[in-house]
Amino acid sequence: MEHFISNHEDIKNYMKFVMDFHEDMKKNELILVYEGEVTQSVTKAFTGLTEKNMEQNGTESKVAKKVYHVMVECLQNISKHADDRSVSSSNSLADGLSKNGIFVVGRNEQFYSVTTGNSIKTDKIEALKEMIDHINSLDKEEIKALYKKKIKASRLGETGGAGLGFIDLVKKTGNQLQYGFQKLDEENYFFILKTLVTR
Repeated sequence: MEHFISNHEDIKNYMKFVMDFHEDMKKNELILVYEGEVTQSVTKAFTGLTEKNMEQNGTESKVAKKVYHVMVECLQNISKHADDRSVSSSNSLADGLSKNGIFVVGRNEQFYSVTTGNSIKTDKIEALKEMIDHINSLDKEEIKALYKKKIKASRLGETGGAGLGFIDLVKKTGNQLQYGFQKLDEENYFFILKTLVTR
């Protein structure tokens, strides 16, 4: 039976939300959940907390390094791909998102997962989808070759270096990227990217 001290309905509802959220975190084995601006200090804090958690759970050093690498790359991707939203109405679901993002780290018996979400402009979706689908279609050797090509282009300052972060995630983990887009308003979508690291 639920017992809440306050008689105010809004406080009761909030308490229930917190309790349900806690249960959902346990059910989905989430280690870390964050929503807000992604900065260098935030990145440092999160990687430190996750490293400590993995150490306490006896995670192999090789796996821990991969998770750390993926976390840093995913947090950088939020900064790279997040757009300042263009609010079309005062009730837009995109209100307040700006360059903020959501960052979630979870685990189960097979994988560690790193999930990010951020708002992007509608006109960027098709190119982003094509890029990720192409990367996901490549085998291990093709990924290595594409990575080298993109690194070279990046060093030369060419536009061909685009997508290097996504390629690096697949190259490092050996797993395909999972993604989705949720409509916020006519001009903005919420881009969700999930990366798996095999334990």
